[in-house]
Amino acid sequence: MAQTPQQRRANNAYAAREQKKMGAPQEVRESLQAASTKAAKKVEKAPISKGWLYLMVFVVCGGLIFELLRIIFSYF
Repeated sequence: MAQTPQQRRANNAYAAREQKKMGAPQEVRESLQAASTKAAKKVEKAPISKGWLYLMVFVVCGGLIFELLRIIFSYF
């Protein structure tokens, strides 16, 4: 399977980081590792805001509750 451009960029970045480590003292390798760990911990933003999420939950759950009430009261 062919690599996507995103995979190719990620592989090149990884290869560059590994190349910097070769022949470097232990302290340099540790600092490079710490820098890559910080970059990996970057928090990703949700694709939908909390307000829209709450609205969707309200619509779905509210509709479900009203439908259940309609079914229950239709038997009486």
